[in-house]
This record gives sequence, C-alpha cells and structure tokens, in this order.
Amino acid sequence: MIVEHFPVGPIACNCVVLGDERTRTAVVVDPGDDVERIASVLERHALRVVAIVATHAHIDHVGGLATLKERTGAPVLLHEADMPLYENLDTQAHWLGAPTPAMTEIDRYLAEHQRVEFGSHALQVLHTPGHTPGSVSFVLEERVPFILSGDTLFAGSIGRTDLWGGSYEEIMRSIRSKLLSFSDDVGVLPGHGAETTIGVERRTNPFIIQTV
Repeated sequence: MIVEHFPVGPIACNCVVLGDERTRTAVVVDPGDDVERIASVLERHALRVVAIVATHAHIDHVGGLATLKERTGAPVLLHEADMPLYENLDTQAHWLGAPTPAMTEIDRYLAEHQRVEFGSHALQVLHTPGHTPGSVSFVLEERVPFILSGDTLFAGSIGRTDLWGGSYEEIMRSIRSKLLSFSDDVGVLPGHGAETTIGVERRTNPFIIQTV
C-alpha cells in the first residue's frame, strides 16, 4: 500500500494520501491546503482519487476540499454534525485573518462503522466527537490497524475543546471508549504533529492518565 503524509497550510495539518498499488485508486484525508503538493504526490504514484474525506470541518483540514474535488472529480465526505462548521468557513477564515477558501457540495455524509474503500483496502469510520460535534477518526483496516485520529488525540495531548461545538467530556469519552479499545501496538497519526501509538498514549498522555 502507498502511504504518504505531510503537513499542509499555515497550521501544518497532516494530509494523508493512501493508495492501492494494484488498482492505483486512492483516498485523500484532510486536504486542508497546498493542493498542488497533494496533486504532485497523486501524479507521482499515478493514483486516481475515489474519495476525499475530512476528519472534521475546521478550516485547516477542509480548506482544499473544493479545489481537490474540482481537480480529481472525486466525491467529498464529511460527518453531517460538522456541516454548520463547514457552512461557516468565512467566519473561521475571519478568525484566522485568512482568505475564505472555495467551498463545495458535500457528496456523502460519514457515519459510524462506514467503510471507505480504495482497491483492496479500506478506512473504517469512528465517530469521535469532542473537538467538534462531527469529528471522526479513521481506522486503516490492515493486519495491525492504524488510526488517523484527526484532532481528537495527539502525541501527549488531546484536541482543543474551547472552540465552537467542543466538549471536554465528549472528547475524553471518545478517546477512552473508542481509541483506547485498540491494542497498544496500534499506530496513531494525529491531525497535527508526530506519530504515536495507543500504548504510548495510554501510559504517558497526561489527559488520559489523570482520568484513570
């Protein structure tokens, strides 16, 4: 399987390109910005995008949805509970002092346990609210799963809950009931920053330790 991730935009959101080597189909996760860079990765691997998905609708994760959709023709998927956030991209841009990115129609809504398939591979959707109402994590269904946690769980931290729709109680419930149900060897790529594992976070993350 082809896996490339790299920071995009001024807030360094981790964009992820996942590709099936046999069918050359791909999923792009969180194309927040720098669509030209994303396109160059797709072209280098000769990948055809079959889905563009977002872990949540903060501007740094969805700013490139419209441009990438226009370029690839692939459908865009987002959890319905984050539509109010997406529909207010102009307000988010104003908060950051940034231009408002183009918007696009959301083709399908993500739902709990939905599978987003690309070739012989798939991402499973886990609804993990708390950072936003519609935050999701994606589980790459391999022999040893790998989690794309968005802004729910970070290496040594958790996502902010002081923004619109955030809830500390919900994010901790999402982490404990869903993400920590995986074994210690499962890797985690957050929406920002370095990779980690469930085991490392279980043992060292201060937000998790203090709730035990």
